[in-house]
Formats: sequence, structure tokens, C-alpha cells
Amino acid sequence: MISIVDKIGIWLATAALAILTIFFNMYLMLVILRGYRKKQNLNPCDLIIVAINVASIGLQIFTYFWQSLDQIDIFCSVGFYTAIMLSLVYSTKFILFWCTAFLTFYYGTKLVMRPVDCYKRMQETIIKHVGLVLVMIYIGGFSHGVPLLAFLYDYNITSTVNDCGSIMPDTVGGLIYVFYYVFISDIVPSIVMIKSSISIMLHLYHHLQDMKASTNGARGPKLGTQMRVIKMTLTLVVVFCIFVVMDLIVQSTVVLKRQNTVTVTVLVASMYTTVSAAVMVYGKKSHWKELISSYNLFLDEYPCLTGLKVAEVKTEPQENSIN
Repeated sequence: MISIVDKIGIWLATAALAILTIFFNMYLMLVILRGYRKKQNLNPCDLIIVAINVASIGLQIFTYFWQSLDQIDIFCSVGFYTAIMLSLVYSTKFILFWCTAFLTFYYGTKLVMRPVDCYKRMQETIIKHVGLVLVMIYIGGFSHGVPLLAFLYDYNITSTVNDCGSIMPDTVGGLIYVFYYVFISDIVPSIVMIKSSISIMLHLYHHLQDMKASTNGARGPKLGTQMRVIKMTLTLVVVFCIFVVMDLIVQSTVVLKRQNTVTVTVLVASMYTTVSAAVMVYGKKSHWKELISSYNLFLDEYPCLTGLKVAEVKTEPQENSIN
């Protein structure tokens, strides 16, 4: 069981993570918006990243408000609003996980060249309708998260657990739906991401082998931005899988062991949004370079902090972007 002191500590930690998450995601959105104003065109990759940014910010806002209500309303007098806020947390988490999986799928499709077959045509069809897929993900997130109210709210009101918004279904239908939600929101996106990452790693291996063969073992040309995107994508997959495992462990303690560890679930989701946003900023060299430059310019205003400066990134020639 989590004590009141632990919950307050998690609440404060979530607030700090929320600041970082909103900063990184807002930075990405503003950079993409500036690029859109210049080119009057938003490529599919940027559209997916914006969808992830919106979901991440929404998740942090809903998370913080849920924890605030849980801390302030010790008698669960506004338990209905707490339950609504918790359902929004799980809805946006669903959206975030699936949008991240879609981003990995997109990079995998753009990077990996396959013979034209039925699966390849299906991939190309999905990529051509990125906007529609993102709309479906958002609709699916809320359509899967909101029904939690019907299964869980009545039980939470009479529960002896000191969490107004704990997810502890007391019926067979509630248990089935929670297991279904965890499967569709955590496990299925993990499968998509792992499959895409394996395809990317095989593509990278074959590409390096071809480069080595064509140059007789000499050092061939650099992959440039492609290599950075590959590193970012694989890092996102690793981070995603780590936090999915943590989330599944915590969910099992809530549903099966009847422990009030929902706040830990919320903390894990907050940690994921912060880390994934930082990885996406680093994944595109132009974004990372501009962030470091702005950071160093800020430190220039305070001579006593110049020792905290970070070495700026040098631009590599002949980089090919993946849109």
C-alpha cells in the first residue's frame, strides 16, 4: 500500500515531469509550426509528432489534475469527477502509445525497401492516409478509456482503498474489460514497435554490408540523418518497452492484488512522456542543434553560469531527411 507521504512525493515528482514534458513537446510543436509557415506544407512525419505532442501534453494535464483531486478530496466527495479525470488519463495514454507505435511503423516503412506484395501495398495505403489513421487513433483512445467509468466507478465509491480513482473492478465484466484494455493499449502497440524495429535493424545491417562490399572494406559514405532517425526510433522502442513492462507490473498490483498503486501508474506514464519527448527532440539534428544554441544563448546572459554550456552540434554535409 502507498502511504499519504509517498503519494505527495509522487504528486510533486509528476509536477516536475509535467514541466519538462510540456517544455519539450511545446518546443517540438513550435519548431514544426514555424517550418509549416515557411513551406506551407506539413509532412506526415511532423503530423504524427504533433499528434504525439498533443497527447503527451494532455496526458500530463489530466494526470496532474487527477492527482490534485485525489490529494485534496480525501473524502471522495467529488469522486465522479475524479473517475472522469482518470478515464481521460487512460484515454490519452492509449492515444500516446498508439501514436508512438505509428511513428515507428512510419519510419520502418519509409526506411525499409521491400518487394511489392500485399503487405507492402497495405503499408503504403496506411502511409498515404496518415491524418485519417491519427483521427482513428484519437477516437479509439477515448472510446476505449471512457467505458472504464461504467465498470469501475460504483466499486470505487464504496472501496476501503484510500484512492478515489483506483481501478479495481469487482465484476467479471470489469476484469475482462480491463484485461482487454491493457492488451489493446499496451501489448499490441509493443508488437507493432518491436516488429518495425526488427525490420529497421535488418535494413541497417544489410545496408552496412552492402556499403562494405561496394567499397572493398573501406569506409563508405555516412548515412547522415537516416542513421540519427534509426537511433531515435530504436531508442523510442527500448524506452517504450521498458515503460510498458513497468506499467503492466503496476496494473497487475492494482487489479489482481487490490493495492492502491494507481498513482505509480500515473507516475510511470509521466516519466514516459518526458523521456520520449526528449528522445524525439534529439532525433532530429536541426531541432537538437537549435535547442542547444538557445540554451547556450540563455547562459550567455549570466556569466556565472557559462560553465554549464553544452558543445554545439556541427552540421554534417549531405544529409537526407526522412519525411
